[in-house]
Amino acid sequence: MRKLIASINMTLDGYCDHEAGIVDDELHQHFNDLLKEVDTLLFGRITYQLMESSWPQIVANPTGIKPFDEFAVLIDDIHKIVFSHTLKHVEWKNSTLAQGEMREVVQKLKQQEGKSMLVGSPSVIDTLMQFGLIDEFRLLVHPIVLGKGLPLFKNIAERINLKLIKTKILGSGVIVLYYEPQ
Repeated sequence: MRKLIASINMTLDGYCDHEAGIVDDELHQHFNDLLKEVDTLLFGRITYQLMESSWPQIVANPTGIKPFDEFAVLIDDIHKIVFSHTLKHVEWKNSTLAQGEMREVVQKLKQQEGKSMLVGSPSVIDTLMQFGLIDEFRLLVHPIVLGKGLPLFKNIAERINLKLIKTKILGSGVIVLYYEPQ
C-alpha cells in the first residue's frame, strides 16, 4: 500500500501563504529530497494553477540557482493529479484531472503499486485528513506570525491525535515537524 504524505509551508500561527515563507536553497533542497521519495502529487485547483504558472517557465529558462532549478525539473516531471470542480482540462506536463470523488480516487491510488504520494494543497490536505487518508504529515513551520490568512486546518471538526516521529531544523529557523496519525 502506498503512503500518502501531506507537506506544506505554514506560519507559526497556522496560516498557509506562498509569499510569507522563507524561501532559500536549503528549503528547496528539502522539497527536492521529498519529491524524489514520491511519484505522484495531489493538487487542488488553486495550488495547481499557482505551480503551473511558474515552474514550467523555470524549466525552460533556468535561473542558475541549482536547488531552485532542480525543483522545477522534479515537479515538472512528476505525475500530478488535480482535484477541481471548475477546471475542464489541465495542460501542464504529466498532469491529469481526477475523475470521481476525492475519497474514492485517493483510496484507489493508495492501493496501487508505486512510491509514496504527496499532497501540498491546503484544501486537499484538510479534506483527506477528515477521511483519515493521510499517513504522514511533514509540516514546515516558518518563524513568522501573519495574524491572518488561509488556515491549514480550517474545516477539522474533531480532534485528531498525532505522534511526533522526527524534527528537522533548517538554518533559516524553519522547523520541519514529522507526524503520523495515532
